[in-house]
Amino acid sequence: MIQANDIHKSFGSLEVLKGVSLSVKPSEVVSIVGPSGAGKTTLLQILGTLSKPDSGSLTIDGKQINTLDDNALSDFRNQRIGFVFQFHHLLPEFTALENVMIPALIARRNRQEAEREALSLLKMMELAERTTHKPSALSGGEQQRVAIARALINRPALLLADEPSGNLDTKNRDHIHSLFFRLREELGQTTLIVTHDESLAAMADRKISMRDGLIL
Repeated sequence: MIQANDIHKSFGSLEVLKGVSLSVKPSEVVSIVGPSGAGKTTLLQILGTLSKPDSGSLTIDGKQINTLDDNALSDFRNQRIGFVFQFHHLLPEFTALENVMIPALIARRNRQEAEREALSLLKMMELAERTTHKPSALSGGEQQRVAIARALINRPALLLADEPSGNLDTKNRDHIHSLFFRLREELGQTTLIVTHDESLAAMADRKISMRDGLIL
């Protein structure tokens, strides 16, 4: 699902990634851990095509990312990669259902089809009774589950999560953690998670440790 080879990335004179190579198989759940400044989030942004490496090659779901122009890259990102961040970034003026539908509408999918898919995902997230609620009426855990449903609406090949439970209490954190593994069992979802939470990292099929821009 992911094949990254010799990825380098610098910001000015600061070399953040120093030749990272990584392979992730379909339906695998992989965690990435390491101290602040290790390069975890920069790597995740490159794997998510939000940032371009200075050198190295990247293939995701059989597509050579280096060969795509900006428009093709944007379409690929929208349709094949789902993102979950520490802060959910829900749009406050829209309901839970509308927030989940937005990426599907951007991808020009049929509105009725998008609504059916969004309702199904919200049911999977145990939010069937909260579809008409706006983010301000949802708990932190509920908001993050809406964000996960939104990330899945276009049936992405790859789900990338950056500190997905960092702002949640213990109960909601455990709920979110178990959810990632339900997604793998029910949808075959490939997931890559950057986290400081050792319990979540240990649950993954594989834990990758980074330090000083390198995989240990």
